[in-house]
Amino acid sequence: MDQQYNIFLVEDDLSFGAVLKSYLELNDYNVTWVDDGKLAMGKFRENEYHICILDVMLPNIDGFMIGTEIRKMNKDIPLVFLTAKTLKEDILKGYNVGADDYITKPFDTEVLLCKIQAIIKRQSTTSVNNDVLFEIGSYRFDSKLRHIERKGIKQKLSPKESDLLKLLCQNKNELLPRENALQKIWGDDGYFTARSMDVFITKLRKYLSEDPNIEIKNIHGSGFLLEVKNPS
Repeated sequence: MDQQYNIFLVEDDLSFGAVLKSYLELNDYNVTWVDDGKLAMGKFRENEYHICILDVMLPNIDGFMIGTEIRKMNKDIPLVFLTAKTLKEDILKGYNVGADDYITKPFDTEVLLCKIQAIIKRQSTTSVNNDVLFEIGSYRFDSKLRHIERKGIKQKLSPKESDLLKLLCQNKNELLPRENALQKIWGDDGYFTARSMDVFITKLRKYLSEDPNIEIKNIHGSGFLLEVKNPS
C-alpha cells in the first residue's frame, strides 16, 4: 500500500471493536475507533478519513443517523454499515442513507478487508484529484500525489487540503467564493463546516509561507483569493 488510509470505525461492542481495529491496523490502515454514537461526530470532525465503518445498533445515536450526518459534511466519503439486522427494510434504509456496502454480522474479516480495498480503489479512480500540476510561485503542486514541493523539500497534503489548494489554484488571483468551496469539497456550507475550512486555509498558508510572493487572502464576507505576485 503506497499510502496509509484513515478509517473511521464506530462499534459499541468493545471486544469486537478492539479485534477489528487491531486487524485493520495489521493491514496498514490507520483506525480511529469510537464506541458510543453520541461521541462519533465530534471525533469525525477531528481528522480526515478515507472510509467510515459504522455499526447500526449503537447506544444513544444509531449508525444510520451518524451516516446521515457524515453525508451532510462529506458527500463522497464511503460508508460501510455493520449490523446483525437482516431485514430488507433495514438494508434498504442503509443504502438510502448512502451506503457503499452493508455487511451483516457475523462476517469474515478478510471479506471486509477485500471490500474496503475495492471501495478505496474505486474512489481513487474517480477522485477529484486528477493528474494536474500547478506552479504556485516557487512551489510545484501535484494534485494527484497530493504534495507541494519547493527546493527539493516536499510537504504531503491531506485529501481536503489538496482539494482546497486545487480550487484556489484554479481560481488563482481571482476570488474563490466561500460557499463554492464548501459545497464542492464538504457538500455543506454550514457554520461548523466553514470553521473547519478556515483551519485548512491556515494550514495552507503555513505550507506556502516560504515564498513572500504568495498570499492567501481572506476577502471578508465573500471568500478567499490566492494571490501570486511576480517576484521583483
